[in-house]
Amino acid sequence: MSQSKSNKREVSGWVVLNKPYDMTSTQAVGKVRWLFGAKKAGHAGTLDPLATGILPIALGEATKTVPAVQDGEKVYRFTIKWGEETTTDDTEGEVIARSDVRPDAATIVAALPRFTGTILQTPPAFSAIKVDGERAYDLARAGEAVELAPREVHIGALSLVSHDGASSALEMRCEKGTYVRALARDLARHLGSFGHVTKLHRALVGPFDEARAVTIEQLEAAADRDALLLPVSAGLALLPEIRLTPDQAQTIRHGNPVLLTGARAPIELETAWASCAGAAVALGRVEMGQFKPQRVIVA
Repeated sequence: MSQSKSNKREVSGWVVLNKPYDMTSTQAVGKVRWLFGAKKAGHAGTLDPLATGILPIALGEATKTVPAVQDGEKVYRFTIKWGEETTTDDTEGEVIARSDVRPDAATIVAALPRFTGTILQTPPAFSAIKVDGERAYDLARAGEAVELAPREVHIGALSLVSHDGASSALEMRCEKGTYVRALARDLARHLGSFGHVTKLHRALVGPFDEARAVTIEQLEAAADRDALLLPVSAGLALLPEIRLTPDQAQTIRHGNPVLLTGARAPIELETAWASCAGAAVALGRVEMGQFKPQRVIVA
């Protein structure tokens, strides 16, 4: 899928990809970048190869807005198989513990508040977290013992969708840094059993949901792929918007602040984005009534 530099182009925007099963996030970004012939691409939040669903891919200037999307809420739908814990906390790993306990639906529902709100969670050993400069999953695959420190994560909502005795389907709304596989592991242990994730689907990342998603097949078949590209501003939809005049936008594009006027002009905002005629101009903050650009977006 390699392309010469001369064949790549300046194209900016978001592709909300419905990532297929058994494709890494890096492979997905490479495929989309090749299909669009884009010079620059990145993604807003890794999705496991065995997971499906929303993988927002930024092209060109949209890569500057990736943190804004990553900071948004996520929604996951997943299935836990009861009675077996694996090395990876999903189907890819080897079974390391077994239990005959199969929690019933009422017991599962009663336990869910324990895993809602701000909780401490120990990430899976097979994760992308760095330990002394190395990815945890690389160390784990090499047979090294990986000990990761518990960290605070926030789970806004957790519900049981269905239950058949041997497995359960759940839905979770959470903030970044939350591991579904760790939740499944910990919930099963709390219920006196073991468990691992057999299915995982991400239905929402920040402003991007399934209604806006496209598949690799749709991208490959499209006569005009650029028509499937969302604007850079789509990734900023959940942040406060500062609307600029053309003169103000020109000032911002030179990296200079502008004074905001009008009765509704904000005085202080930790994070905001500036627009002109609907197009994104910059990410920045508002201090003492001035919008100060931090990342300027080239038109």
